[in-house]
Amino acid sequence: MQCSRYCRGVRRAFQFILTTLLLAAAFSAAAANGRVVKVLPHLLDLQGRHSLSPSLYDRDAYQAQLRQNTNLCSGIRFDVLWRGRSATNEVATLRVELRGTAKGDLPSKTSLETQVRITGTGHWARLKLDGEDYKKFGEVTAWRATLWSGDQLLGEQKSFLW
Repeated sequence: MQCSRYCRGVRRAFQFILTTLLLAAAFSAAAANGRVVKVLPHLLDLQGRHSLSPSLYDRDAYQAQLRQNTNLCSGIRFDVLWRGRSATNEVATLRVELRGTAKGDLPSKTSLETQVRITGTGHWARLKLDGEDYKKFGEVTAWRATLWSGDQLLGEQKSFLW
């Protein structure tokens, strides 16, 4: 009888220690995770607007008009919906890489980026290419939006031609 009490006590202590170690390993290995949910590229008119009214239908119609009349465009803005989770509210980098029409042998390339704080909820970020940089770059043919924590890729969305 004494042995069975002793064995149960050792077993309970072993289970407690094992559970504690597993939980400690799980919390210490909790790295940031995230994803890029949606990317909306919008052309901007000469006043910096992407739409004339809050209506989505009007926005799409105005974007079609800007695509047909590129002389009315002053830039392009990427609205990026991203989500991330981190135990430490760490800072991450949201990057949009662009490829444009070919000038010579290779297409033009550029990158837009901003620092974001991973808080566990979804956020919209806006990255713009406008002014002289937009005029030098030319038409955007492909894009890729990525979310980085240091050198670790957390999430990605890319256009069909990327």
